[in-house]
Amino acid sequence: MEIYFLGTGAGMPSKERNVTSVILNLLAERNTYWMFDCGEGTQHQVLKSPVRIGKLEKLFITHLHGDHLYGIPGLLTSRSYQGGDTPFTVYGPKGTNQFIRTALELSQAHLSYELLIHEMESVEETVLFEDEQFTVSAAPLVHRVESYGYRIVEKPQKGRLHAEKLKTLGISSGPIFGRLKQGIDVTLESGTLLKAADFIGPSYPGRVVVILGDTQPCEYSVKLARGADVLVHEATFAELKKHLAVEYDHSTAMDAARAAREAGAKALILTHISSRYQKDEAELLVREARQIHEHTYLARDFWSYEVPRNKVDTGGGGNPDVQQ
Repeated sequence: MEIYFLGTGAGMPSKERNVTSVILNLLAERNTYWMFDCGEGTQHQVLKSPVRIGKLEKLFITHLHGDHLYGIPGLLTSRSYQGGDTPFTVYGPKGTNQFIRTALELSQAHLSYELLIHEMESVEETVLFEDEQFTVSAAPLVHRVESYGYRIVEKPQKGRLHAEKLKTLGISSGPIFGRLKQGIDVTLESGTLLKAADFIGPSYPGRVVVILGDTQPCEYSVKLARGADVLVHEATFAELKKHLAVEYDHSTAMDAARAAREAGAKALILTHISSRYQKDEAELLVREARQIHEHTYLARDFWSYEVPRNKVDTGGGGNPDVQQ
């Protein structure tokens, strides 16, 4: 599981940052990508990245400001041309369906797959999607327009198969390993019963990723991020421009750090950076945030963060594997 940033800027594109779009790389888990927001120019960013549009499965829109959704119509039509023939689901605030359907209708676009659009209108945390692998919930934030944050929870993972223990019994890798790993008891030709539970370590918690839309500091930014492995939070301004953050319902880097600290999030990634912070000036944001939350990183376009597993049967923990 990896978070890949296609766009990390706020409001409008700059020379260094395109507007918002984040990919949750789930190729290892389900052979798909999930996208969060799709600002103008996202397709061009995809062309410079390892992301394949045909493997996109879901799109989560945080809110209906242009820097978060102007790239959707082009993305949807290009998915048809790039091998995307499976159903595609878009989640977003009320108005998402009208925006997308109108753009597709007026441009006479044809999609080769089924497009599903799920609109939210909630004042509390709501489960949007759940299967045997993941649960995705959303909750409202506080912004000038209806805005949401998303919490992605991986289901608990099976423990490690103790291969060494099996090898002491003279059993090497093969079908027996596979059946035991699936939790299936195996009876050997000798009549000996191998109980899967005796050869599998304890299960361990799945990972939790939280991606927030634009917001001023609020209750749900903390609730959604409670105990998260990583929190992706907007940091439009430095603390010196706190008055602008308040005026436009945004957060400073230190606001984001306070939310991460209160929520007990293990790592914090700052994004949605104002174009006033160019080149090394953006480092000010991460320096401010680290005064409050040590494990803070500054996102940039085409930067990725691998969400580390925390296996209890191997000691777990360790420092996150951050790809620079």
